[in-house]
Amino acid sequence: MASLPPAVVLVSGGLDSMVSAARAREDGRALFALSIDYHQRHRIELEAARRVAAALGAARHIVLPLDLSAFGGSALTADIAVPKQGVQPGIPVTYVPARNTIFLSLALGWAEAVGARDLYIGVNALDYSGYPDCRPEFVAAFEGLAELATKAGVEGRAFRIHAPLQHLTKADIVHEGARLGLDMGLSWSCYDPTPEGEHCGLCDSCRLRRRGFEEAGVADPTRYAANP
Repeated sequence: MASLPPAVVLVSGGLDSMVSAARAREDGRALFALSIDYHQRHRIELEAARRVAAALGAARHIVLPLDLSAFGGSALTADIAVPKQGVQPGIPVTYVPARNTIFLSLALGWAEAVGARDLYIGVNALDYSGYPDCRPEFVAAFEGLAELATKAGVEGRAFRIHAPLQHLTKADIVHEGARLGLDMGLSWSCYDPTPEGEHCGLCDSCRLRRRGFEEAGVADPTRYAANP
């Protein structure tokens, strides 16, 4: 039996990356899962990433250390309070400077090394908290950069950046997870988990997650510490 063509999938442990990686599997790809230990303020996300990669049957899973806390500049990597007042206009303090550019660059390096031409990322342009590196323009620009910046691209073996959730609402993403038969309780979304290991229920990511399940009419497996 022929082996499946590989794809490098970014797996953060969140719901969006889980569904994106599951779409790669549905597309007939062998999953080379990449998670970045960027010294985020909690480890629960990485534990979730390991659960998700295992549940999806990843052929390989690398957790790559990269200490972005040395730069700071984000509530996810520095001693800055995570906002709890609800989604606000503008780019929130939970934005990590150039994170998706950095992560996709690492994924691209691994893809070229293993001969993969497809990269999957769970970015979303609708329910995305205003992050600039989740927009379609960013994904298209990075795909062009990959062609220019790699030996494979120069030799005509272009890469494709897949963002299968790009134009979906969070409710749509929950529906996709249900359609794909995923145990979405394995994923983690909260920016500020409680000491008991619960989702805080009040940060932007918790609010988007909860609303997504509610609007989708799908039972939410998440334990929240508080109601907004």
